[in-house]
Amino acid sequence: MVSPSETEMAKTFEEINEKIRKGEAVVVTAEEMVEIVRKEGVEKAARRVDVVTTGTFAPMCSSGAFLNFGHTRPRIKAHRVLINNVPAYAGLAAVDIYIGATEPAIDDPLNKIHPGTFDYGGGHVIEDLVAGKRVHLVAEGYGTDCYPNRRVELDLRLSDFRDAFLFNPRNCYQNYSCAVNLSSRILYTYMGVLKPKAGNVTYCSAGQLSPLLKDPFYRTIGLGTRIFLGGGEGYVVWHGTQHSPGVPRSEKGVPLGPAGTLAVIGDLKGMSHRWLKGASILGYGPSLFVGIGIPIPVLDEEMAYYTGLGDDELFTQIVDFGNDYPQGEVRVLGYVSYKELKSGKIRFQGKEVPTVPLSSYKRAKEIAETLKGWIKEGRFLLGIPQKKLPA
Repeated sequence: MVSPSETEMAKTFEEINEKIRKGEAVVVTAEEMVEIVRKEGVEKAARRVDVVTTGTFAPMCSSGAFLNFGHTRPRIKAHRVLINNVPAYAGLAAVDIYIGATEPAIDDPLNKIHPGTFDYGGGHVIEDLVAGKRVHLVAEGYGTDCYPNRRVELDLRLSDFRDAFLFNPRNCYQNYSCAVNLSSRILYTYMGVLKPKAGNVTYCSAGQLSPLLKDPFYRTIGLGTRIFLGGGEGYVVWHGTQHSPGVPRSEKGVPLGPAGTLAVIGDLKGMSHRWLKGASILGYGPSLFVGIGIPIPVLDEEMAYYTGLGDDELFTQIVDFGNDYPQGEVRVLGYVSYKELKSGKIRFQGKEVPTVPLSSYKRAKEIAETLKGWIKEGRFLLGIPQKKLPA
């Protein structure tokens, strides 16, 4: 690891933002930064580069949207709400609701017919909304003196909602485990379909493009960090649920297993269905693919060092989903680099095993490039964190 010293060159958020305003900032993607650091070294890279952009596009279950469908005549205090037959949580206020990405349609057979296909759920509702499609909302109330209406049905597009914003309590996992199945039967999990007796390995990370792997100690990411979210702009508003920075780390200081997470927010009306895609995970349930990109300011040599780490220097742990994970007994069966995982096969317990990504590296690259363009054009300044994440 590289630690900043008192004599080391350092930049501030304000100085970098001023360079962005003037069109003078040097902005590169995390993939490009790996090559720059290896070619020029950490010190030169720190002096040359101002911002490194990251990206990830993967299923992120702990996601959803707050929606306000507006007061009706007569007024209603919603008690139960369905959107395209998917239940939304109404225990907020009269016409405020929350639709969760993993909520199945009310008539879904679930896993009664195994494996369930979960063709439509909350994630698909969110995708339909940002795609400009009309959704059917049914709200039922129990009736009060101030809210006498007991039922309304509305056909709405996203633009018809009084307010709509994405709020995801846990996104952007810092380094998720890869999954293997040591049991003798096929498994249907949120990590995809796992073949018996270690027939395949699945993983879910963009590796060297993944935002929190580029700032492993959260020096530049915190409350108020401005991000690419779902094709629009969003913000980090807190550490995410299950945030756990105290996991074992490599000699380079990077977590070796699931660590930091982010809670994020953004205006749903400014997002795109290209970057918010409903998912149907066989045998598990519905979810939502979310596109996130975070700009990492290169404040000093330490940040140049971390943003320059490549797939061959970033490792994750292998966990058995056949028995250990469902029973809460998570044993580490080994570590593997993202370079190995992305090669399409790894060596595990003496045999060659094919690897399957759940996240899209191609889409992650597109997000990093898009964010790079926004910054170079001067239309996206860095958000200065007002509170750091627990480290």
